[in-house]
Amino acid sequence: MANFHGKPAGFDILEVSLHNQASQIPLAHEALDQFASRQGLPGNFVTRLHVALEEHLTNIISYGYEAGKTGHITIRFALESSVLRIEIADDARPFNPLEAPEVDTTLPLENKPLGGLGLLMIRKSADELQYSRVNGQNVLTIKKRIE
Repeated sequence: MANFHGKPAGFDILEVSLHNQASQIPLAHEALDQFASRQGLPGNFVTRLHVALEEHLTNIISYGYEAGKTGHITIRFALESSVLRIEIADDARPFNPLEAPEVDTTLPLENKPLGGLGLLMIRKSADELQYSRVNGQNVLTIKKRIE
């Protein structure tokens, strides 16, 4: 079950906790919509972040955990001046998506290796990406300037 944790008034932060199940992903999207609405963020801005959120959560859930292992994912949305910051922390096996090779989109379809398009979509949706491994957790931070 997901838990939404709003911070006290005056703080522009929303946190949601999920289990590593695909059925939980819509709760992350609801949290993003809730946060964006509260902050008055434009719809086209939020749409790109939904893509990044979907792709990253799908990768974590599909590839990060051993079959049947219960895991936890925490997502924090924060508004820092004119930048939306999304921090996604998971207890899956270590994986730095920033080290994954970029997909060559110029290759003909039959020559393209499988995988990597989701990471390309995440990269294209963000202005800045940061990764760290902290206390046994992968932490991906997505930053997007509000225009």
